[in-house]
Amino acid sequence: MLRLKTSDELKKMREAGGVVADILNALRDVVRAGVTTAELDDVANHYIRQCGGKASFKGYRPSREQTPFPGAVCVSINEEVVHGFPSKTRFLEDGDIVSVDVGVFLNGYHGDAACTYPVGAISPERAKLLSVTEESLSRAIAAAVLGNTVGDIGYAVESYVKSQGMGVVRDYTGHGVGRSLHEAPQVPNFGKPKDGVTLLRGMTLAIEPMVMTGEEAIKVGADNWLVVTADGSDAAHFERSVVITDDGPEILTPWVSL
Repeated sequence: MLRLKTSDELKKMREAGGVVADILNALRDVVRAGVTTAELDDVANHYIRQCGGKASFKGYRPSREQTPFPGAVCVSINEEVVHGFPSKTRFLEDGDIVSVDVGVFLNGYHGDAACTYPVGAISPERAKLLSVTEESLSRAIAAAVLGNTVGDIGYAVESYVKSQGMGVVRDYTGHGVGRSLHEAPQVPNFGKPKDGVTLLRGMTLAIEPMVMTGEEAIKVGADNWLVVTADGSDAAHFERSVVITDDGPEILTPWVSL
């Protein structure tokens, strides 16, 4: 069921999204060699406590096969695509890339966004991966206009990523967001123009390209959470939540671009 948001609901979503953006912006000054992934989680928890909200991901359990997610953020490094657990024993190393996915539940609504950060000096190949993934998100958001479809969004991602010699993750998608963390519709990172659900005024979407430098295949770890590239190639993940308006897409999670 599609849930179109009222002006009052959007005000609350902007507040939740603003906290998510604050966290992702703050992490820029924290991400460096020697920092643990648990320390990144601590930053998120600090901001969430300050605003009186809750971590959307902590305790989340989408299936019986999975243990509840233990952290406020997902932290995934290099070949890890998404859903990595924060850990006190996992240290960032110079040259890594680290993806952080943040969700905040505030006043009854969720904000959801992600960013992939360089750790110190990274290789040209990894720098290109980050640039391509962020640009694919920008193109996807530009396609999120009234009358277009989720297929237009997916096509904007896939066509650009493919032109750069990279691949998209097909098993995990963007989604609607609002009172629930995951609402209809699904927003794949591939598709055909004018295919799928039509974008309507008040629709709120979490658009999140996940891009890999190698083959388009993934596998899930023994914890039933961590997703990695099947061939060990690098992956990046950028996400913003947006609302469809008469004047184009409005970004609800306005983290500062790399």
